[in-house]
Amino acid sequence: MRILSITAGAAGMYCGSCLRDNSLAVELLARGHEVTLLPLYTPTTTDEPSVSRDRVLFGGISIYLQQYLAPFRRTPRFLDRLWDSPRLIKALASRSLSTDPKLLGDLTISMLEGERGVLRKEFDKLLEWLADEPPPDLVNLPNSLLIGLAAPIRKALNCPVCCTLQGEDLFLEELVEPYRARALELIRGKVPDVDRFIAVSEYYAPVMSRLLAIPADRMAVVPLGINLTGYTGTGLHTQRGDLSPTGLLRSSPGDPSPDAPSHVFRIGYFARLAPEKGLHVLADAYARLRRRIGDAPAQPIRLEAAGYLSRAHVPYLEKVRRSLERAGLADEFVYHGAVDRDGKLAFLRSLDVLSVPAPYDEPKGVFLLEAMASGVPVVQPRRGAFTEIVEKTGGGLLVAADDPGALADGLYSLYQDRALVDTLGERAFRGVRQHYSVQHSTDRLLEVYESLIARPAAARDRLAASH
Repeated sequence: MRILSITAGAAGMYCGSCLRDNSLAVELLARGHEVTLLPLYTPTTTDEPSVSRDRVLFGGISIYLQQYLAPFRRTPRFLDRLWDSPRLIKALASRSLSTDPKLLGDLTISMLEGERGVLRKEFDKLLEWLADEPPPDLVNLPNSLLIGLAAPIRKALNCPVCCTLQGEDLFLEELVEPYRARALELIRGKVPDVDRFIAVSEYYAPVMSRLLAIPADRMAVVPLGINLTGYTGTGLHTQRGDLSPTGLLRSSPGDPSPDAPSHVFRIGYFARLAPEKGLHVLADAYARLRRRIGDAPAQPIRLEAAGYLSRAHVPYLEKVRRSLERAGLADEFVYHGAVDRDGKLAFLRSLDVLSVPAPYDEPKGVFLLEAMASGVPVVQPRRGAFTEIVEKTGGGLLVAADDPGALADGLYSLYQDRALVDTLGERAFRGVRQHYSVQHSTDRLLEVYESLIARPAAARDRLAASH
C-alpha cells in the first residue's frame, strides 16, 4: 500500500515518537510498501538512518512568524522558502524553537483551528504539496495535537486518516488556561474527522478515549516496537541467539567477573533529563540505597545517566548534582550526555539495572525496551505503560509509585542478588524479542491499516456523519 506518515520534529532532540515513526517506516519500506515520512515543524532527529523527506511543512520558523507577525501571513512562497529551509530550521531548532507547552498555547490553538486559523497559509502549502504527490491509500498523523490536518487531508485525498496517540496528554495537561480547555474542545470536535486512533499501549487507549471522547469503535492499540539490530545481551549466547545457561553477565570481554569485588554495580538512567522523567527521584532513591549499603560497600556502586539535556533543563541537572553532593555521593554520579546509537548500545550494555522513575503515567517507555533488549533488567514504579511492559516481559521489578524508598528497596534487591539480576535480564532479553520488536508492531499496524483500506469510502463517510 501507499502510506503518507506525518511525523513531528522535536526541535533537534532525540524523541521517542520520532524514533517510532522512523522505525515503522523503515520496516514498512522493507516489506515493499511505499511510505512517505513527512516531517512537520523541524527535521526529525533519530539515532538510526532517517527515511524522512528532506522537506519540512509547517516549518517552525514560518509558523512562529505567522503567529506573532501578521505581515508574514501574506508573504509570497519564494520568501517562505528561505525560512522553510530544513538546514536553517535545524540550525535554529535547539537554540530558538521551544517545545515547552507553557509557551506554546496560542500556537497549539492555531494548529487545531486549521484552515480557519491564522496559519491557513501553511494548510494551503500542505494541500499544494499533496496535489503534486502520488495519492496515498492512507494517511497517519503522529498525535492528536495535529488533528486539525485530518479534515483537509480527507477532503483532498478521500482516503482513511489515522491518528497515533503517543504521549500528548502530558503536553495538554501543561498548557496554561484558557488554552488547555480550548485545545481539548477543538480536539474533541474533530474526532469524527479521524477513521482510527492508534494508542501505543493498552494502558493509553482508555486514558485517551476518556480525555478526548473517542468512541470505542475508533480506537486500536499498536504496541511499541524497536529495531533490535545491534542489541545484544552482555553475556554469552549460542549461535542461534539463545541465552546461555550461565545467564547474561554485565561485564565486557576482559572485564573482571561481575561477582568479583572490583566489579562496579551500575544503576542507569536513560531518558531526557527533565523533571517529568524522574532523574531527581532516582537520585533520591540512590542516596537512600547508599545509606542502607554503608560507607564501605562490598561491591562498588555508581549512578550513571545519559540522554538529551536542553538548555532550559541545565539548572535541573545541577539541582540533582547538588542533592547527591549533599549526600556525599557526587563522585558516584556520571552524566554521559546525549549519545548516538553506538553510544546508546554501549551505555546500556554497561549497566546492571535501569530505572527511569517518571512521576507521571508514561504511555510509552521506549527506554525500558531498549534496556531490556540489551539484557538489562529494570526497576520501575507501577504506573502507566511501565506495568504492562514489565509484566508482559517479566524483565524487571515493579515498586510503589511516588515512593523513593520503595524504589531504593527494589534496587537493593538486585544489588545484593546477582542471580536475580541474571534471571530478570534473561527474561527481559527474551520478552522484548517476543512482544516488542518493530516487526511485531508493524504486523499489528498493517492489520489496522488494511481494515480501513478495505472499507468502502461511502461507509467511511457514513461513519463520520454518525459521530
